[in-house]
Amino acid sequence: MWSNFTTLAWPAVRELLDGGHEMLVLPCGATEQHGAHLPINTDTVIGQAVCAYACEKAKVPLLPPLAYTVSVGHTTKWPGTFSLSHETFIATVCEIADWAERTGWKRLLVVNSHFGNDASLRVAVDKVRTSRMGTFQVGTQNTFNLTPEIWAEFISDAEDLHANKSETDLMLHLAPESVDMEAAEDDPDRTIGKVFSYPVAQTSKHGLTGKPSLGSTADGKALFEKMGNALAALLETAKTETPPTL
Repeated sequence: MWSNFTTLAWPAVRELLDGGHEMLVLPCGATEQHGAHLPINTDTVIGQAVCAYACEKAKVPLLPPLAYTVSVGHTTKWPGTFSLSHETFIATVCEIADWAERTGWKRLLVVNSHFGNDASLRVAVDKVRTSRMGTFQVGTQNTFNLTPEIWAEFISDAEDLHANKSETDLMLHLAPESVDMEAAEDDPDRTIGKVFSYPVAQTSKHGLTGKPSLGSTADGKALFEKMGNALAALLETAKTETPPTL
């Protein structure tokens, strides 16, 4: 039920609110190239699946994912990327939070599965928390660094990860029919030690960074369960968390 929240009619939604279920989860993925072996919906598939798992476990309503987000760093070099501007994405998240607060919700956790969204989401959270201080709690978490152990797995083959082993592992577990392992080409991380920030078109030859050739369905299943359980634990805490000085 919780991951199918948007299939409910409004009276059922009202019952949830009246029953004290006042928090929502908003997944944010991306629509962008993921090398020659992964589909362009990779980040959205991963984020949606992790959130669905955690929301069912923690009994928190799940909103539909935002699939068009900030992918400008991938440029137009490889077809398949569709991006919003930073400003449009920030405004979208703020407006969803606005509608949530005005219709009775008290908490919103934005769960992000695309590294390029992180900075914009922190801005959006700052805008919402300052405009609705005392009436609405908002925060953001990334699926790829929910715990130090999870983060260590994601960066095991590349710190500037993209379509790497961990993402390939997850997609082999979640959507194996969409993965073409014969097309996987490893590409080293060329950002280490650099002073400036560079778009993917200037750091990657194949549209990825890491070693997807090492992808494993079993590793994907294990990693997915770690991510889902870690997020579920955070949701349990978030349901009742209050400002530290109150």
